[in-house]
Amino acid sequence: MTAAGVPLSRTELSLGRRLGAFAALTKPRIIELLLVTTLPTMVVAARGLPRWELIVATLAGGTLAAGGANAINMWVDRDIDAVMRRTQGRPLVTGAVTPTAALIFAIGLEVVAFAELWAAVNLLSAVLAISATLFYVFVYTLWLKRTSRQNIVIGGAAGAVPVLVGWAAVRGSVGFAPMVLFALIFVWTPPHFWALAIRYREDYRSVDVPMMPVVVSLKSTAAQIFGYSILVAAVSLVFGAAASMGPLYWASAAVLGAVFCGLALRLWRQPTERHAMVLFHWSITYVTLLFAAMAVDQLIR
Repeated sequence: MTAAGVPLSRTELSLGRRLGAFAALTKPRIIELLLVTTLPTMVVAARGLPRWELIVATLAGGTLAAGGANAINMWVDRDIDAVMRRTQGRPLVTGAVTPTAALIFAIGLEVVAFAELWAAVNLLSAVLAISATLFYVFVYTLWLKRTSRQNIVIGGAAGAVPVLVGWAAVRGSVGFAPMVLFALIFVWTPPHFWALAIRYREDYRSVDVPMMPVVVSLKSTAAQIFGYSILVAAVSLVFGAAASMGPLYWASAAVLGAVFCGLALRLWRQPTERHAMVLFHWSITYVTLLFAAMAVDQLIR
């Protein structure tokens, strides 16, 4: 987009910038978080380091599936992305990518993801990855996002599926332990996302998207964030028992969960944007450190 706010002509874009625009459709930073949860899950499922070929194939397929889902999300939301300040630089808003090209690109990623996971990993992993995309697109993006304050609570299930994909890649099935891990990411998503939504609540209000901080007070939102944070800490301990984790994991889960709850409690007592963003950034650190501890715990035992 030019300084005057006029969308760029695609003929003005170099090949590098055009490729970068397609890459931006996949929301790489979100994919990074999904991969952070997938690999440690594979380590726990294998009780050690899985074959590197399996790791590469699973992460590649998961990346393609998540990227396609994110691109479809941008395609659906291009109308509100043009209004919200936070999203006005996205490729479909600036004109760097056409809606038709974006949709073809997204569907192509999903097809390749399914084929790659089926061929190089197993059918269950492929089905789980594509089911996450379908849920994210049809349940969250097309249905809940613009109609329900519980949008991110229910829709967050899509972001929890990668742990099932990772487990299924190693074991060929899912059981109680991976379902508890799924529940951990499921309950982690609302406090993570609502903390960010507190900062951008006016953006969501401007496009009538009923994110929790838009439809209830900051105090009420913070109270719900605190409640979910307690659940996050509790479920992390349940996973420790379900997966027979070792001392490193138990200690990490206890300390990291206590910090999570402490920051959420501070936000409840003082519901400010600053405290919300501290919690948001910690929520990312929490997942990263918890899953790293999970993997290291298994590798050193």
